Amino acid sequence: MARQKAQPASGADVPTQIKNEKLVRKRRQQIIDATVKLSIEHGYHNTTTRMIAKAAGFSIGSLYEYISSKEDLLYLVCSAIHEEVQKAVEDALSGEVCEKTQLATAIRRYFIVCDKMSDHVLLMYQVTQFLPDKWKKRVLDTELDISNTFIKALTQLSGKNDFPHLDEKACSLVGHNISVLGHMWAFRRWYLKKNFTIDQYISTQTDFILGLIY
Repeated sequence: MARQKAQPASGADVPTQIKNEKLVRKRRQQIIDATVKLSIEHGYHNTTTRMIAKAAGFSIGSLYEYISSKEDLLYLVCSAIHEEVQKAVEDALSGEVCEKTQLATAIRRYFIVCDKMSDHVLLMYQVTQFLPDKWKKRVLDTELDISNTFIKALTQLSGKNDFPHLDEKACSLVGHNISVLGHMWAFRRWYLKKNFTIDQYISTQTDFILGLIY
């Protein structure tokens, strides 16, 4: 299967005063981690940029060299999720086509990222409504991009070898199901972990998804 087009670096469209791209990525990751941790602990609206700067090891002045507003932080969180997901899924779908096995691998890697970034995903769902319209649209587009990655894969696999033929509506529905089921682990894990490990959840949901196809 042809590799999907790579996405831009996380938060590349958020202005920064720093020219060193590697340094920007490193510092922004520190800022993202601090934002998520503090927002989960105290709530987004009770978390100040001064608190974030301190937790990330910055002065407040240094923080604003990497962002221009608190809303930028939310967009960076969402962008970081998308970049992790995109890389994991693209890696699984690149190379030789293995139909069912390859799709199952892509689902597994996506769910693992959702588990790893559970707090990021939870924060994204909680605060997207508070973003400025510009960033809100970008976040929603990013969400659709994740679903579209699976939709494109299903479309390309459809009817090949032993993979069943799926029409456009079916590819879209299954692609969105995969996307949402990954996120469900993040915002329902408080309950799901009572009955499933992440591996058990992946196995059960993968069987469910493949059952929609085969």
